[in-house]
Amino acid sequence: MVTLKGQNAIVTGAARGLGREYALRLASLGANVGVIDIDLKSFEEFEAEKKLLTADTVTDEISALGVRSAGAVADIGNREQVYAAVEDISEKLGDISILICNAGGGMGPMDGNKASQMNWEQFHAVTARNYFGTVYTCNAVAPMMKKNGYGKIVNVASVGGLTAGSDGSYAHYAAAKAAVIHYTKLLAQELGPYNITCNVIAPGFISTARLVEGYKTAGEEKFTRNIAMGRFGTPEDCAKAVEFLTTDMSSYVSGAVLEVTGGTVGRILMNLEY
Repeated sequence: MVTLKGQNAIVTGAARGLGREYALRLASLGANVGVIDIDLKSFEEFEAEKKLLTADTVTDEISALGVRSAGAVADIGNREQVYAAVEDISEKLGDISILICNAGGGMGPMDGNKASQMNWEQFHAVTARNYFGTVYTCNAVAPMMKKNGYGKIVNVASVGGLTAGSDGSYAHYAAAKAAVIHYTKLLAQELGPYNITCNVIAPGFISTARLVEGYKTAGEEKFTRNIAMGRFGTPEDCAKAVEFLTTDMSSYVSGAVLEVTGGTVGRILMNLEY
């Protein structure tokens, strides 16, 4: 049985959604988990997310699993706030050996921000929250891992960072996630000699509580026709990938991109009416 007992982790953007799932998975494996989010009760914005919680906050859910937890508020696109949050959590839990850079997300309509028609405010905000935030957090945590000669970094990209939409839309988000992928490969090269692995998970269409209604409203077949397995992924599907990349099961895996897409990337639909 794999275990993370005695290790200390940080998960960004963990107050709801996939980040919450990652944090709870690590806690269930025995890790102490710190949560960084712009609002530790951001789940209250969405009724479907709020219904999932079994305690007042995700940090309380983590503590209920018998491990230690800590929360810190930070805008992930603000370097000073990120460094302060990492310092606060490491003072409470100890040196960090596991980092999941999950915070991110897009802005604007899905058919907007075409490659040559950017909304500049959204472009800068999305780049900051996805790419800059990942770089800031990795730089804040890496010194602890290097000092101790061990670490597991998992950065979260997206299917959007692996393939281009046919109309060039949502380019701000896709380009930021592509940057996360290449940055992680560079990080893996630098940190490999310190016994630190750095990998990426790239989720596809995942049915988080918040997104389920959106998929239904837009028409589920519009999305599932692009998925070889014919179904949406679940938060648990992504959490299993995080478990693999944060335990000794992946001790010789670094600089890799683990697609959690159900076979979306590289799929060519010959019959667009399907």
